[in-house]
Amino acid sequence: MKRLGPMLLSAALLALPLQEAAAAERFITVQSTTSTQNSGLFESILPQFTKLSGIEVRVVAVGTGQAIKNAANGDGDVLFVHAKPAEEKFVADGWGVKRSDVMYNDFVFVGPPSDPAKINGGRDAIKALSAIAGTKAPFASRGDDSGTHKKEKSLWKAAGIDPSTASGDWYRETGSGMGATLNAAVGMGAYAMTDRATWISFKNKGDFTITVEGDPILFNQYGVILVNPARHAHVKAKDGQVFIDWLLSSSGQSAIAAYKIGGQQLFYPNAGK
Repeated sequence: MKRLGPMLLSAALLALPLQEAAAAERFITVQSTTSTQNSGLFESILPQFTKLSGIEVRVVAVGTGQAIKNAANGDGDVLFVHAKPAEEKFVADGWGVKRSDVMYNDFVFVGPPSDPAKINGGRDAIKALSAIAGTKAPFASRGDDSGTHKKEKSLWKAAGIDPSTASGDWYRETGSGMGATLNAAVGMGAYAMTDRATWISFKNKGDFTITVEGDPILFNQYGVILVNPARHAHVKAKDGQVFIDWLLSSSGQSAIAAYKIGGQQLFYPNAGK
């Protein structure tokens, strides 16, 4: 036993720097949607927040539906997504503390130059979906319960059309993120609905262009919510709220507005408006 004493002491001393490093590490986990990540927004604004606060932000980027489930399970400190009715239910059910608007952009329809449904240049989203269904032109859907998919389903419902009856025919559900779905659409020559930020940052457009845009119904609002520490005691409520407060502040809102690709602004801050 006398020989083990010095060995244990030595091991303990060696472990101290690791323990101190772990104690000094300060981070929060944000459950978010793929558009905020894939567009490059987080890569642009999060280093600014970390520099000011000393808090690292680790993002889990999945579809909005999955992000909400993850947050309800306690797998995150902050929820940052774009499906307002689902976000409000998340708060009403007690999983979140408060929901705040952060920023917005819009959804657009994209498609091939052949334009089989003859919708290019249109501004009416419902009319465009009716034309796509009427001509049985291929349409690629995310089919993943993301914010974009939720919005798409609401538009089909408003058009009085159930595209699931044509699943596997002209209606193709990828079950994938926005980038993968756009790749599939380009490969199949199919129409797709996407948020504008992802489209601007998408590298594999080929000869595809925006076919429908500008309809007020295509408005795309993003919200942020602190996961309720009363439901999950391990939630880093203080640091999570610091991040939310920064996003809603003039500093955070300016950082969002300043993010552009090729001179095009991807998100428009609207906290408190």
